[in-house]
Amino acid sequence: MRPTRPLPGSLVQRYHGWKATTFADNAAWYRRLATEGQRPRVMVISCCDSRVHVTSIFGAEQGEFFIHRNIANLVPPYEPDGLRHGTSAAIEYAVTSLKVSQIMVLGHSQCGGVKGCDEMCSGNAPALEAKDSFVGRWMDLLRPGWEKVQAIPDDAERREALEKEAVLTSIDNLMTFPFVVDAVQAGNLALHGLWNDIVEGTLEGYDAATDRFSQI
Repeated sequence: MRPTRPLPGSLVQRYHGWKATTFADNAAWYRRLATEGQRPRVMVISCCDSRVHVTSIFGAEQGEFFIHRNIANLVPPYEPDGLRHGTSAAIEYAVTSLKVSQIMVLGHSQCGGVKGCDEMCSGNAPALEAKDSFVGRWMDLLRPGWEKVQAIPDDAERREALEKEAVLTSIDNLMTFPFVVDAVQAGNLALHGLWNDIVEGTLEGYDAATDRFSQI
């Protein structure tokens, strides 16, 4: 027997509230999405962090964004090795099947994954160094970024810099996917690097011309 249990009553109540209001008010739109399929123009790669609510930040409705979330909004490099790559699969589907015209990589402040990477690379998180740590091996993707910012003495400043390095690492790794490169060079796809301060609600975008993040 599988170890599943019924939903807590509080979640059931919230579902029925949504069904009776938001869904009921937009039933025709939901039916259209179901029958005609999705046509999102934007893919968002963001962190799993529950404090980052992508659709709220941009006021998006159902069907507008194709969203993939993982620890620290990281994109691995293109590695067609026959293994299972959830992030890479999502990117392939978004670009080659959905034909999205924008990919946004959205990082954020106080990122737990980035903090873990900083502690691991500093030698202060031995559990993440273990070979069987999924989080640790995932955050190895950001180790080169940490090497760029490790000399920053202030913890908060270093981690914010590393959060932004996570965004840039993902942008760079996106450009290792042949189908992403083809779409970008053809002018059919634009990549965007963003960082959200969850305390202030501000959003910064990366400017390749200045190699800096600045407030939008």
